Amino acid sequence: MTFSVGSEQVVDQLTEMFRQDGHEVVGGPRRTGDGYYESVVLDPDGNPVEITV
Repeated sequence: MTFSVGSEQVVDQLTEMFRQDGHEVVGGPRRTGDGYYESVVLDPDGNPVEITV
């Protein structure tokens, strides 16, 4: 599942919020090879959730 949040700042803020709430951040925030800015966080069931611009 992917959520587009509108800005790199929001990606950073949400990633840090999820990290502080105990969710595992498995990637990013980073710029991908195809130009997206994203992070990947695992949901409680272990599914990857992308937060992107």
